[in-house]
Amino acid sequence: MKNFILSVLAYFNFSSATSAQNTSDMNFFDFIITDINGKDLKLDTFKGKYVLCVNVASKCGYTKQYAQLQQLADQYKDKLTIIGFPCNQFGWQEPGSETEILSFCQKNYGVTFPLSKR
Repeated sequence: MKNFILSVLAYFNFSSATSAQNTSDMNFFDFIITDINGKDLKLDTFKGKYVLCVNVASKCGYTKQYAQLQQLADQYKDKLTIIGFPCNQFGWQEPGSETEILSFCQKNYGVTFPLSKR
């Protein structure tokens, strides 16, 4: 299976991502991001899968997307990885701390897919 990346992020700042390489020579799988728990999440872990990166916010009109994203993640878990990127840059729709965001997502939508640190 070819690797395919569909990004629906309106904004993604790779400056918070790390890598040992020069960023001009890098591809998606070379980056390491910080997950919502403060741990490194190596994107090369997802090679061989489709990766859907989604900008998310808990105080947004699209907040209910968490349920559909989790359903998609469950249905295609062997072929697809969803990574949520909480964002507070558009109308301050994600004002909580990482702990609050994670708790909200798990409690209200059963989210188990990876979330990044804001």
